[in-house]
Amino acid sequence: MSRIAQRFADLRREGRAAFIPFITAGDPDPETSFAVLERLPSAGADVIELGVPFSDPMADGPAIQASSLRALNGGMTLPKVLGLVRRFRKSDNSTPIILMGYFNPIHAYGTARFAADAAAAGVDGLITVDLPPEEDAVLREPAIAHGLDVIRLATPTTDDSRLAAVLDGASGFLYYVSVAGVTGTRAFTEADVRRAIARLKAHSHIPCVVGFGIKSAEQARAIVEFADGAVVGSAIVNRIAEVWQGEKPGPDRIRNIIDFCKTLADSVHAARPAAMVE
Repeated sequence: MSRIAQRFADLRREGRAAFIPFITAGDPDPETSFAVLERLPSAGADVIELGVPFSDPMADGPAIQASSLRALNGGMTLPKVLGLVRRFRKSDNSTPIILMGYFNPIHAYGTARFAADAAAAGVDGLITVDLPPEEDAVLREPAIAHGLDVIRLATPTTDDSRLAAVLDGASGFLYYVSVAGVTGTRAFTEADVRRAIARLKAHSHIPCVVGFGIKSAEQARAIVEFADGAVVGSAIVNRIAEVWQGEKPGPDRIRNIIDFCKTLADSVHAARPAAMVE
């Protein structure tokens, strides 16, 4: 059983949903990024999304765009992202890590080589936001061969016909994008997301998590009353930017970030999702 499948199986037995924080690898600098990454499990992270910085992150709003720019300016590259994961795995062999990013860096790296190196580093799954299901065999096939989950996105505009294509070959979990737009810029309507998750669960056997637009502990808790997990990205990235202030954050500032993540995690874990209760 993969780390992702094991984690969601454990969560189901515990009757709770997943808190999934997103940070950009190398933001605001490699050492601070790793300091945050290695502390996320103790703050309550059940799964971690690690963003691969890219110069043209078209699915992301201003906060994550800025985080990518900080990381790139600090010298972060795809091989260095894998290095962060290898370093993380020296002390944590159970928390699933998902790489979320764009296809261009993977294409430049070589898809077969990337899948092999990502799996060897300890990556568990991939979200490649600009690679649609009809075109992702070039990455999906080597990923599956190396035991990496291919996590697909569903959106408010995904109709039943399109959903069939999204689910074909999907594994790990299904990521529902709660708003039509980029990350961190629009608010979702809880009733609409609830209906969407119910529809997805009627068609899918894998967990369904929600991301884009979750900015507070209260919103995260509301989402996991009916979803299997909540992804929080822009709010955490904004907190990193606030404590960075153009200089290397010290221990107190890193603790500020981790405390914020713990607040989010505690709120998610306090909920008892109906979907998780047998």
